[in-house]
Amino acid sequence: MKKIIAAIDGLKYSDSTVNYAVYLARQTNAHLVGIFLDDFTYHSYKIMDLVGDEGLIEKKHSVLEEKDERARKQAVQNFEEACQEAGLNFTIHHDKNIAIQELLHESIYADLLIIDRKETLTHYEEKVPTRFMRDLLSEVQCPVLVVPAEYEPVDKIVLLYNGEPTSVHAIKMYSYLFPEWQSLDTQVISVKDVKQALHVPDNHLMKEFMKRHFPKAVYTVLKGDPETEIIQNLKEQEENVFIVLGAYSRGMVSRWFRSSMADVLMAALNVPLFIAHNK
Repeated sequence: MKKIIAAIDGLKYSDSTVNYAVYLARQTNAHLVGIFLDDFTYHSYKIMDLVGDEGLIEKKHSVLEEKDERARKQAVQNFEEACQEAGLNFTIHHDKNIAIQELLHESIYADLLIIDRKETLTHYEEKVPTRFMRDLLSEVQCPVLVVPAEYEPVDKIVLLYNGEPTSVHAIKMYSYLFPEWQSLDTQVISVKDVKQALHVPDNHLMKEFMKRHFPKAVYTVLKGDPETEIIQNLKEQEENVFIVLGAYSRGMVSRWFRSSMADVLMAALNVPLFIAHNK
């Protein structure tokens, strides 16, 4: 039995995260763990909300703290009810220390982490990808499924492959975690320079491998800039796609100068992204 963990912000409950987690746990007969990131430094209110004419107002602080506590309890109840209705084997963890550290530690002992692409674990919103997501994806110890705001059942799998070991590693991790999905329509997308031949990188070896895992996969080789061509192709897809890619394998300094493909896709598309990297 696999172990799937879902990162949940009790103050900004993501129905989509829970819906995807429940759906995938049922599909794979997995044990689902709800990781409630109750970071002691994180509140729904701002410091300015506590300030009155005479400075900090203790009574107002207590009221706002009680409101947060009720929201967190309601989030746990919502998660429990979703799991019980689906008949899942599930557990709840309350992580009260620094959220990013707790979640990275939990990822060591998980097969898959599911999280909302807009997650910040702060009371304000940020542009996608958020700082929290960048930090998480660069150091996480298991594959991550980054989900959009709205849940949609998966119709088709798109495997992004560029000939690099990290893209093959991501495909392997996906195949090991979701053998039940071999029957779904599967497309392999590669992008090559306009002057290169229209052959899949490492054509013989790749297709020999794929035949054992995804015998019905179809191959698409595009030409041009990878970010432009892949986004355009994916936007034209009519099915509800689930994208598999390797990402965040480059060093931190390298990422300062060039975004990961995962960053680009998170910002441009509202689809689930299965991201895995090998360091």
